[in-house]
Amino acid sequence: MSQQTPLHAFAAFGIEIEYAIVDRDSLDVRAIADRLLADVAGAEVNEFADGPIAWSNELSLHVIELKTNGPAASLDGLDELFSTEVARIDKLLAKYHARILPGPMHPWMDPLTEQRLWPHEQNEIYAAYDRIFNCRGHGWANLQSMHINLPFADDAQFVRLHDAIRIALPLLPALAAASPYVDGKASGLLDTRLETYRLNQKRVPEITGRVIPDRVASIDEYHSRILAPMFRAIAPHDPQGVLHGEWLNSRGAIARFDRGAIEIRILDAQESPRADLAVARAVVTLVRELYETRASSAAAQALVSTATLADLFEQALREGEQTTISDPTVLTALGMDMQPCTMAEVWQVVCTRNRLLEGSGGEALMALMKRAPLARRLLERAGAQPSRDALRDVYRQLCFSLEENSFF
Repeated sequence: MSQQTPLHAFAAFGIEIEYAIVDRDSLDVRAIADRLLADVAGAEVNEFADGPIAWSNELSLHVIELKTNGPAASLDGLDELFSTEVARIDKLLAKYHARILPGPMHPWMDPLTEQRLWPHEQNEIYAAYDRIFNCRGHGWANLQSMHINLPFADDAQFVRLHDAIRIALPLLPALAAASPYVDGKASGLLDTRLETYRLNQKRVPEITGRVIPDRVASIDEYHSRILAPMFRAIAPHDPQGVLHGEWLNSRGAIARFDRGAIEIRILDAQESPRADLAVARAVVTLVRELYETRASSAAAQALVSTATLADLFEQALREGEQTTISDPTVLTALGMDMQPCTMAEVWQVVCTRNRLLEGSGGEALMALMKRAPLARRLLERAGAQPSRDALRDVYRQLCFSLEENSFF
């Protein structure tokens, strides 16, 4: 989501969705993203764009990312644009007897033996990550997400947007948790991807913090309080400065000053673009309600501590939409009268008071709200100790949802 003229908050949106490339029959991962990109571009590239949706590589060679080709003026219709590109990719992958798999974690991938790093342009960045952190783990090799980029035009908009996103972040797993399986069995969490995500750089804890970013009062304070300590901490491990970029920040939302946006990073990829964009619509609405201080005052939002939000976030990784919120500062910031309440109840209130379930965009979101998060639906279908064949059958059904751009 890049632009020359700064965009005001909520004037546009950037959406990114990652997918695993897998064998069409076995659904085992296939490390052929470079061949896919070369086939569509006619040359070795790490990004391809000839329309509203661009394709790009990621750290792992079995992952392909689709993203809006620049800022999109609206979320409306984006799911169909993404779905068209998904079909195009699957057609190109047919000659390799491969396809793309939706969802945030491959349920039985072995990263120790199957991880392959992107070997082409910018591979020096990936090599540095691998040298410092060892990328042969689920927290690097096996996590596909949806990112939402929201713009800001100046210092004041940045601070308000950052404050609003901080309050919203712990509630996102309640809506989007979709990774209950790892190593072929249930992990005991609804959002295993985020558990591996928050721990994958623990050697340099300043990079991720507790996922929830600290509150800042200005862009300058963001640089001094969040970015500078992170760069100091990584420097002994990265003397050439290969990783000295704002993208090193791995908190749940990071400032992308190169884009004039804040990027929300902790949403599990769903079963289809329709489901992803329904999640995005709900998240953007909550953030906007907080940004515009319709749910609560800026002062009330500023009172919520990082530790309180991080504890709530980690609880949501286990309990999803059933997570109970009892802290009065969080409840006040969310504009909730009932005390305590579950995250499911918060999302229902947010959707109702913003009339999200009405009109042309309401059908997909209503379908999402009526269902449990995808993680619970997967567990209900496959169970806690599924056989490999049973798990493969369920994930084939996820592939069908992707093909049809429908809900699982």
